[in-house]
Amino acid sequence: MPFLRGVAWLHEGRPVRADPADTMRLPWDTGERSTLPIGVRLEFTTETARAVEVRYRAAVPGPTDALRDLAHAFALWDRHGLVTEVLTDPAAEAVVRIGLGGGHGPFTLHLPETQSPLVLAVRGIGGTLTPAPPAPRWVVHGDSITEGWWSTRPAHGWPAVTGRALGWDTVNLGYAGAARGELATAEQLAGLPADVLTLAFGTNCWSRVPFSAPLLYETTRAFLELVRQGHPRTPLLLLSPVLRPDAERAPNKLGATLGALRDAMERAVRERIAAGDDRLALLPGRDLLAPEHLADGLHPNDEGHRVLGLAVATALRRAGFDAD
Repeated sequence: MPFLRGVAWLHEGRPVRADPADTMRLPWDTGERSTLPIGVRLEFTTETARAVEVRYRAAVPGPTDALRDLAHAFALWDRHGLVTEVLTDPAAEAVVRIGLGGGHGPFTLHLPETQSPLVLAVRGIGGTLTPAPPAPRWVVHGDSITEGWWSTRPAHGWPAVTGRALGWDTVNLGYAGAARGELATAEQLAGLPADVLTLAFGTNCWSRVPFSAPLLYETTRAFLELVRQGHPRTPLLLLSPVLRPDAERAPNKLGATLGALRDAMERAVRERIAAGDDRLALLPGRDLLAPEHLADGLHPNDEGHRVLGLAVATALRRAGFDAD
């Protein structure tokens, strides 16, 4: 499908977010979340079409994320912002038509991710559609914050915000509940084509699977080493965990506060940079968000996702990675 963007791997024609040949080494929660096509979208331009028609098959693999009030919307964006949204109900197979508002694009059509739609066909109404030009491929790995939880629309998650700001093809490998530095994931990232990489894990190492600070320090070192084996010179930004008020000074079951875990991650990155990795950059996450940016004390609200996405875009620019 030439219009699809944000695709990491395909399995039997369906976009997936983990290597289908390597799922047995992944934790169950990572494998489950990887079946959702988070960040997968359609991008196109047109000279004459007045609408786009999408034929798709819906398949929801488990409970939906009831966190997005428009989770069942097809949302059309252009470079100026949202053009229109069309709400749909899950169906075994359906066709949706979205008006283009008289513009020519480039357009981005965000899909209703919680329906796990498989796009079967795309056509222009009143004219032809052309796939959008290729853009730098930015692969971002993280947890539920990266996956976009508590953003009201897929287009509002921070990776989508960053990708729009930079004009990049965002490939979202955020796994809710997971992203604890799994080394199998690092090896999958190493084998995945990418022009730029961003890592944003660590929050779930405080509670879901408790880490000590020394363990996360060594895990971060190992994760970076494995990614670098496949991407020795690819620009790579590590975003350390953002603010989580209940965890900053509270010890987990191994006695580590989130602040201590964050410090351990950042130390591992700084040491690697000092050792000569000049294509690696660090964005400390602690002060990027304020409490009012958090919807539930952990996940950003829409404004928090916007602030975080723009901060990441700024960090990538300052590191010179947007010019590669």
